[in-house]
Amino acid sequence: MNTSRRHFLTVASAFAGTALAAPAFAQDILGDVFSSTRRGSWGDQFDARAAGGEEVMSNIPIYSAETLMYTQAAIGQYQNIVAQGGWGQVPSGKKLQLGSVDGDVEALRRRLMISGDLSQRAGMSPAFDTYVDAALKRFQRRHGLPADGVTGKYTYAAMNVSAQVRLGQLQTNLNRLNERMGAYQTPRYVMVNIPAAQIEAVENGRVVSRHTAVVGKIDRQTPIIDSAINEVIVNPYWNAPESIVRKDIIPLMRKNPNYLRDNNIRILAGDGSEIDPMTIDWSTEDAAKLRFRQDPGKINAMASVKINFPNSHATYMHDTPQQSLFNNLMRFDSSGCVRVQNVRDLVTWLLRDTQGWNRQRFEDTIRSGQNTPVQLAVPVPVHFSYVSAWSTGDGVSHFRDDIYALDGSQELQLSQAL
Repeated sequence: MNTSRRHFLTVASAFAGTALAAPAFAQDILGDVFSSTRRGSWGDQFDARAAGGEEVMSNIPIYSAETLMYTQAAIGQYQNIVAQGGWGQVPSGKKLQLGSVDGDVEALRRRLMISGDLSQRAGMSPAFDTYVDAALKRFQRRHGLPADGVTGKYTYAAMNVSAQVRLGQLQTNLNRLNERMGAYQTPRYVMVNIPAAQIEAVENGRVVSRHTAVVGKIDRQTPIIDSAINEVIVNPYWNAPESIVRKDIIPLMRKNPNYLRDNNIRILAGDGSEIDPMTIDWSTEDAAKLRFRQDPGKINAMASVKINFPNSHATYMHDTPQQSLFNNLMRFDSSGCVRVQNVRDLVTWLLRDTQGWNRQRFEDTIRSGQNTPVQLAVPVPVHFSYVSAWSTGDGVSHFRDDIYALDGSQELQLSQAL
């Protein structure tokens, strides 16, 4: 029996007891929620861990035997929640936060208890206390939302997706995990999770680093890809795809004839000679047949580095001069390629086995401003995937916006519904 098979069976056996206990677990939660007495005092003694505020992040990769088993267990949990009537809608018209006292807090408590974010020991009360605060932050982390403990519009939208729909989302994504699990058996790989807009660098079955990403817009979607990273270009030139020339550059040149010059973009003919933008009729789209290349530099669309891998979509990963985009909640803003936060850390890890390319040389090369392609001595597999629901812990289910409407329910496209 190989190591992967043994590991899978070990995890599976650990969940045998969990699966059997799931119905009682759900019944206990629902029974306690609806029969609990109101909290009579702010001084009740139990710690924040009882409120479900523990850390929900994990170093378990999304594509792993453990995640597969945890997700199967989560489906059992949600099946029982649905069987018990699910959860009710939480009134979404108010901004609730620590210190609020409002009747709607009771509906919020019930919702958080049923999903396992708040212990039933917290009881019912109109007071938004520290236990509700910790539970709401836990809920927000599980849904990829800023854990600020405030009930904003995206938090309400995620909270008011029905238990039945969440169950369906878990089942859909369990199938995705099963279908592509075989591609993730290498010791090192990079996984781009499109709906989460996040990247995992995985080594020996554990996530060694995660990176916030910006992925494709709805009308310029990031594709599903299985390939291997074979090249890193330090201080890259940026060659604008024809689609961007048509949709972006030509309209911008019509408004501002100096746009190309201001952005260090040159137009090159087939023989490599440079073409004067003033000689082109920008009222037509004839320019889309030409090559537009941006010089390396701080305003280059890829900033310091480009990460290449063979694929039929002309897709790649890269740095960006627009670092503020990583702070956006909905990071679906690219033309299909993937922007990577803290990309220098990822590149250092990718180049680890390439002789002579330590962090110091990498940084020195960036400062030189010289276009420098580097071939990886050992290509690193890369996988672009679409996983919008999964579980990496007992009772910890993660959900993300179904940005490309692949999960079968409009209710899951939170960014489009608001």
